[in-house]
Amino acid sequence: MAEKNDGMKVVAQNRRASHDYFLDEKIECGIALTGTEIKSVREGKIQFQDSYISIRNGEAWIKGMHISPYKYGNIFNVDETRDRKLLMHKYEIRKLYDKVRLKGYTLIPVRMYLKSGRAKLEIALARGKNLYDKRESAKLRDAKREVEKALKFKR
Repeated sequence: MAEKNDGMKVVAQNRRASHDYFLDEKIECGIALTGTEIKSVREGKIQFQDSYISIRNGEAWIKGMHISPYKYGNIFNVDETRDRKLLMHKYEIRKLYDKVRLKGYTLIPVRMYLKSGRAKLEIALARGKNLYDKRESAKLRDAKREVEKALKFKR
């Protein structure tokens, strides 16, 4: 699942994010990992299912992200779904906290990639979609696909 572009290697993407949420603002941040966790990340052993970001005591934490244990890690492996600290500036955390608290947004991970050897996480401010919003998105996607198919056929 690794694709490269501009020195970045995308290791995992949250495909359900754009299906279940309106993604308004995306932010890049670092993530604090142990040695065996970063090795698993490089192998692409990550799942974002049911993960979200919470802010407590002025720090951002990702909860529920599953990083599989490194197969050669023995005693150094840690709990797969432990809370991991996100590395962000205080003013960024404060700005996100205000939006989440006042406007009813939630913070979700969108993708994880390696940039210059460091693991980066792209998170998004998201608003939940209703069922009719999901249907509308599917309708637009299908219409766009039909137009592209017709244009391709004409050539």
